[in-house]
Amino acid sequence: MPLTFIRDPELTPALREELLRLWVDVSQAGGSVGFVPPVTADVVRPVADALTADVAAGRARMLGAYEEGRLAGTTFFRLNANPLMSHWCTLVTVMIHPSLQGGGRGRRMLDEAAEMARDLGFEALRLEARGGMGLEDFYAGRGYKEVGRVPAGIRVAAGDDRDDITMWRPLD
Repeated sequence: MPLTFIRDPELTPALREELLRLWVDVSQAGGSVGFVPPVTADVVRPVADALTADVAAGRARMLGAYEEGRLAGTTFFRLNANPLMSHWCTLVTVMIHPSLQGGGRGRRMLDEAAEMARDLGFEALRLEARGGMGLEDFYAGRGYKEVGRVPAGIRVAAGDDRDDITMWRPLD
């Protein structure tokens, strides 16, 4: 079944639970979405609740990717409150369920995110990636360019520091 997208889906209790399960599954598989395994729903829930609260308050937007009627992936657009930066936004929590990775779904979701951002009037997208995972190459394949790097800016575990990489994609 093909991947379908819903822009700004209704944040029902069921969708919030699907998001929580997706986030935990991606984190448990080692995905770079703010946590490292092992992680539980109790740890992820406050962060997921804060992000969905930002969506409800208009500080963020959501793109849901669905396959076979379930949430298969998502990304969020964090909007800039500073009017000098209102022409771009930041993608956060870009994730596809681990069981569905490797088939082009992530590329399709990033392309849809770019289209959604254009439709919202944005001129560029920014995102941050965890070094040491090959993510910068993946994002470069979708038009993002590395524009900054903080060496050892992310501490995954004691003795395991990774670069915090900033990527930028103009939407022209």
